[in-house]
Formats: sequence, C-alpha cells, structure tokens
Amino acid sequence: MIVSKAFILFHLNLAYSSLESEQHGEVIEKCYWPMLRLCETAGIKLGIEVTGWTLERINQLCPDWVARLRRYVEAGSVEVVGSGYSQMIGPLVPYQVNVWNQRLGLECYQRILGGRPRLVMFNEMAYASGMVDLYRAAGYEGVVMDRDNICLALGQSGHDDAMPTFAAGVGGASLPVLWTDSIFFQKMQRYAHGDIGLSDYLGYFSRRAAATSKPLALYCNDAEVFDYRPGRFREESPINGAGEWDRIASLCQVLADEHGTRWSTPSQALAAWVTDGGGEVAVLTSAVQPVPVKKQAKYNVSRWAVSGRDDLWLNTFCQRIYRQLVSSNQQNDPAYWQRLCALWASDFRTHLTAARWEEARNAVLAMAAELALPGGYEAVESAEPPARCGESFPGFDVRVDQEGIFLTVETADMRLVLNQRRGLAIDSLAFKSHQFSPLIGTLHQGYFDSIELGADYYTGGVVVELIKEHHRVTDLERVVPIFFLRQGALVIRSVLETSHGRIVKEIVVPAEGEHLTIDTRLPQWSRPCGSVRLGTLTFLPDGFSDERLKMATKNGGERAEVFELREPVNHLQPASTLVS
Repeated sequence: MIVSKAFILFHLNLAYSSLESEQHGEVIEKCYWPMLRLCETAGIKLGIEVTGWTLERINQLCPDWVARLRRYVEAGSVEVVGSGYSQMIGPLVPYQVNVWNQRLGLECYQRILGGRPRLVMFNEMAYASGMVDLYRAAGYEGVVMDRDNICLALGQSGHDDAMPTFAAGVGGASLPVLWTDSIFFQKMQRYAHGDIGLSDYLGYFSRRAAATSKPLALYCNDAEVFDYRPGRFREESPINGAGEWDRIASLCQVLADEHGTRWSTPSQALAAWVTDGGGEVAVLTSAVQPVPVKKQAKYNVSRWAVSGRDDLWLNTFCQRIYRQLVSSNQQNDPAYWQRLCALWASDFRTHLTAARWEEARNAVLAMAAELALPGGYEAVESAEPPARCGESFPGFDVRVDQEGIFLTVETADMRLVLNQRRGLAIDSLAFKSHQFSPLIGTLHQGYFDSIELGADYYTGGVVVELIKEHHRVTDLERVVPIFFLRQGALVIRSVLETSHGRIVKEIVVPAEGEHLTIDTRLPQWSRPCGSVRLGTLTFLPDGFSDERLKMATKNGGERAEVFELREPVNHLQPASTLVS
C-alpha cells in the first residue's frame, strides 16, 4: 500500500456573490459547523482560508463557532490561511490598496483568533509576481497557488514533482509555494454531490498518488457548496440526500484506512514540498499567462475587470476613490481604506444579486460623495474653441496629404500619422529617441504574403461585436476631426455616429515628451451582449529587435513586471461569452 500525504483547504466566504446577508446564519450552520466537525468525525487536519471580513461576520453571528475554531487551531488540528481583509483580485488593484488589505486582514486575524497566519492564498488563485514581494513584506512565510495554469505559463506538462519550490517576486523576494490542484478539488466536489462514485474517485486518487511523493492537494475551494447551494445557477445540482459533508467524512476515512493517507496542515504540507523539492526559485508567469488563475480558461482575470453587473463602473469609482484618498488628509485613515477594500471585493464583480448590487452601488456613491467626487462619467470638455485642420497651433506641425487620407502631427519629440478614412487609426507613431523610426501603427494588407493574414492590422481602432445581432460595429470609417488645445496639448477629436450610438475618440499629443493618450468613449450606448475591443496596438516589426521586445506592467505590486515577447501570444480569443 502506498502511503500518501495529503491536505485539504476550505475557502470560507460569506461575501459570496449569490448570498444575501440573511442567509449567512444558515451557511454557518449547514457548511461551517460540519466542516469543523471533520476534525473529529474523520480525524483529519484542516486548512481554512478566510478573509478578515468573513471572520468578523462569523464572529458577529456565531461566536461559539469562532471559539471552537480557536481551540482547534491551538490543538494543531486546523490551520488558518490568510487572504486579506476582503477577497479582492490583487493583480487588478493598486499596490497601496493591496498593502492596506493585508494590513487590515492581519489585524482581524490577530484580534479575533489571537494569531497571524503563516501562509496566504492568492485570492481566486489570481497570481502575479508582484504580489510575492507584497506578501513577503507583510510577513507571510509561504503562498498557496493552483498549479494547473502555472504549468501553462511555464510550458510544463503539469507533473507534481516538476513544479518549482519557490515563487520569485519582482524586487528580489521569493516565497515557497504550496501547490493546489483544480482537477483534484473538482473530483472531490463531484463525489460529494454524487456525480461520480467512490470507485471512480479512488481510481483517480490512486493514479495520482502513485505518480508523486509530494503531498496531494485533495481539496482547495469553497466550503459553501456542500449541503447548501448558493443559488448562482438554475442548473445547480440538487443537494445529495445522503449528506455531502457525511460523504466527505467517509471518503477521508476510506483514504486513511484503506489507502494509507496521512493528513497534514497546509504548513506541514509546504514543509514537505520544500524538503523534498530543493530550492528552485522560478518566475511563475509569462507573456502567454501574465496573470494565471484557477480552473479552466473561462475563469481568466477579465471576469473581475469587465463582466458582472457593471464591473467597469465599479472599478472606475474604486480607482477614483483610491486616488482621492492618496491625495487627501484621509490617506492614513484605516476606516476609509477598510471601506474601500470591502468595495473592491471580487464578489461584487460576478453573479451578484440585485439587492446586493444596489447596496454596493449606494456604498460606492456614498463614499464618493464624502470625498467630494462626482457621481457619474464626466467627459472632459475642451479648454479652447475647436478648430478645423489648417489653423496654426504653436509647437505643432499639422498637415494633411493631397488625397485627404493621412493627417500628420509633428512636434520636436514625435511624429504621428493618423488615417482619416479609418476613424483616426494610427498609421505610424515615431519618437525622436528612436531616430523617428515608426514603432507602432498599421500593417497594411499585403504586408504578409499569406492569405490567412491578408487584412489590415490597425492601432487604436474600436471593434464592438454584438453576439445576438450577429453584427459588428467599428470606427474604421471616414471622419472629419476637429482640433483644440487643452493645457498646452493638442487634442484631435472625431465623432462617429453608429446605429447603436456615438463613438468619440480623442488623441492627445503633448507639446513635449514621447507619450500619447488615446481616449475613447461610447456615450449613451446600451450595454451590449458581446465584446468591446479598443486600445489595440500593432507593433511594427521593423521598429524592434526580437531580442529586446518586452512589455512591462504593474499587476498589484509595487514594481512593474516585465514579460519577454519571445513566443506567440494570443489574448484575443474570448474564453466564453457567459463569463461573469
């Protein structure tokens, strides 16, 4: 008999998008109490990952549960894994907000449980290298992350023993990684629900156990899906009448008695990983997978950025509140940061109930009003009367070619060519520091020999695909721009009327410096069922060396993460039209 080491880690979240506040007590009774009793009924050790917000809520509703948790923690039967004050998606949030989220969360753990977690789990398994430095600075000793999509980032097959032991940050920090497994957790969930039988589960378990000496991550996901259904989908499976927590307990007993499984806390499992795995430190992201998340591709990071009931509105206002806080007298007030962290929770950005969406909207608008922020999307108006091409703008050379197609704007530092027949798409953009060799622009039809690539590849265009209508709306049409100065910069504006509303584009050219701003607005559009793509950049191959082409961005950390573009990268393919 193979002796296997294994661990189970339950994720607790009373902010779950489909839960109303009045359901919290029922969830504690049906899910959280049976989970704790596994320590007694199945004799296993547990990991419990919980936000500070959820811990406060449980303590408010059921202090006896918290007292029992503390006893199990002190006895070594349960280990609490950190998350932060709220379950926010770190890579989508400014660094200072992430810092406050950890600071406030650690204070909650200390106040309610009398200690601080040693490990932290990436919320929704949304990983970014910059977060490693942040977690290290917060005092964590290790991180918990799903292995499957990291394997895609590293180009690995996914074998357990091949995974790196340490995750590299951006600023030189590193932390050991406890790897979890999406397929394993889905298998246990399906067994508990009665969708697969015991023999099927044990067959998969035995195959995986025989392939590794490392601890197996049997479960690392929600606790609220056993003997309870949050009501997220009408297609949710019915509750198994045999008792789903009872099925988990009996399964764990079988694994221990008949398959030699020895249970570990997450920290014990991590220690085994580090001891057996050596000290390999690796960057766990790539241009192909810059922000890996859990499970299959439809769970990519965009679901918390642009889906939900109105993620764009919510994220916009959270950003405005954040900027106001850092520039005001409230920048060191924990109460404001705690409210902002709560508003940045991921569950406000998915399948949120109507009542909770209204509550979230009101909370955002109330906080914005306190900070004297406007409550709508305001367009920036021109500071000077608009003009047509032909007028003089000091510091800018503006001219149009004889065909009336290409509009050229030059300053001492840059040369910009816009296509007036294609909605002011950028034909070329060149900077002085690169000897005015164009870097981005349009690759015209015929640039590539293959008919598969026989199209124009624009920069700065807008493409709206309306799925139900089988219709595509673009701004690649003839426009007549107007010009005006705003704070010393030249603004070139076009307005295109479409069957669904206007597309307003402003290209802002500074009098000095090598930067450009493209501001695209779709005022008074109804939110479409489909996709909106804008801000696309086409890099001109002749302007770059393959060895030097990189991109840099901040994904929640203090420093920018740099990704080398050495392999094909395609983030255009939609994972699912139903992601939310």
